[in-house]
Amino acid sequence: MIQEGTLLKVADNSGAKIVRCFRVLGGSRRHYAGIGDTIIVSVRVAEPRKSIKKKDVVRAVVVRTRAPLKRKDGTYLRFDENSVVIIEREKPDPQATRIFGPIPREVKEKGFEKIASIAQEII
Repeated sequence: MIQEGTLLKVADNSGAKIVRCFRVLGGSRRHYAGIGDTIIVSVRVAEPRKSIKKKDVVRAVVVRTRAPLKRKDGTYLRFDENSVVIIEREKPDPQATRIFGPIPREVKEKGFEKIASIAQEII
């Protein structure tokens, strides 16, 4: 579960390395985000000479959480870290050209097909 103030790793090559969540989108009373939810983040650590700089405010999709995700078949899916992929402001397309690490299939089911198509592994 991701909430305001959570530090997250970035799982793409957009230039950001660590971001901090400061808004969960989806309603005024929404406090937590899970896999496939959109959040607004602030870049805390970034690589030099890339398009995204420190202190930039961008939108991101949660692709991995430490909190377990229960699937319809009864299995649980859980990751070692909380990670996001930075997306465009208007469209649900990623800003990066590569995505690192496994991506759960729930991300594709929530409408982020482009993220799932360029991911290394879908589980």
